[in-house]
Amino acid sequence: MQSKKNVDPSTDAWIVTNGAPGMEAQGIAVVQATGMPFKLKKVQVSAPLAWLPSRLQILLPPRLFLRSVSSSEPLCPPWPPLVVSVGRQSVAPALAIKRLANQATFAVHVQDPKVSALHFDWIAAPKHDEFTGRNVTTTLGAVHGITPATVAAAKERFAQMIDPLPPPRVAVLLGGNSRAFRFTLADAERFGFSLATMMRENNGSLLITPSARTPSNSVAVLKRAISEVPHLIWDGAGENPYLAFLGFADAIVVTSDSVNMVTEAAGTGKPVYVEFLAGSSRRIARFHSFMREAGATRPFNGRLESWSYKPINDTELIASVIRHALGIEKR
Repeated sequence: MQSKKNVDPSTDAWIVTNGAPGMEAQGIAVVQATGMPFKLKKVQVSAPLAWLPSRLQILLPPRLFLRSVSSSEPLCPPWPPLVVSVGRQSVAPALAIKRLANQATFAVHVQDPKVSALHFDWIAAPKHDEFTGRNVTTTLGAVHGITPATVAAAKERFAQMIDPLPPPRVAVLLGGNSRAFRFTLADAERFGFSLATMMRENNGSLLITPSARTPSNSVAVLKRAISEVPHLIWDGAGENPYLAFLGFADAIVVTSDSVNMVTEAAGTGKPVYVEFLAGSSRRIARFHSFMREAGATRPFNGRLESWSYKPINDTELIASVIRHALGIEKR
């Protein structure tokens, strides 16, 4: 791969996703690691083209195809030196941009694109997706932006809120319902009682943040179960203290449905427990197996232990490829 040596590092990169927070977070992490500024492009392919798989969408003339793509920001010249797409719904829009830019745009995709790797300049695909190629960087889990600096900054913003809670503090990251998993009321009650018992035994406190997929009634049931131990639950108002919770935590418990949250928790190097929800996914089961083999996670069993491992963060692997390709220096 030859370096272009002519890219202005102050030029905006484009991050193309379907707007899902987890997708955007991965794109932002990659571009921020390169040091380039960026614009978010939340895209959606309109029917009937939306009904076509990506492998067929990419065969359409790019200018014609983009007429069927709505975006939060215009998809028009000047074309960016870098486009980072995340998730399969962004594959065809990103490749249309590359083609209209006469291949001058360096196109990077995050996750398995479900098309040949050769359509992109580079791909970052997690190991559990089993997607390989000569232009593929294999990551252990999701790329993310959890660094000592980002966590320290968040801790400072929320110190006044969290400092009064007694240690040891356990951060609890809640996912929820998806095509493969369910966070039932029974799960929430059992999980809550187990967390409360652990905190009573250790005289500690809980730092809990739900996600957009967490059922509100499950949160209410869990909240009742932990009512008698010190805790803080983010209610959705204002900034999410997610990063601060990771920073103040002595250990972290994450529900099994979210590859993003488990990998981000493991980016801290702190003990990470996985609470397995009802449901199954062979792909996500492979991910959890790899994380256990790396020494980052253990199944949650209601006991608080301590262990160490090298923090899991492969974002720099893909960022270094991009910097080399564009001829920009690390900041």
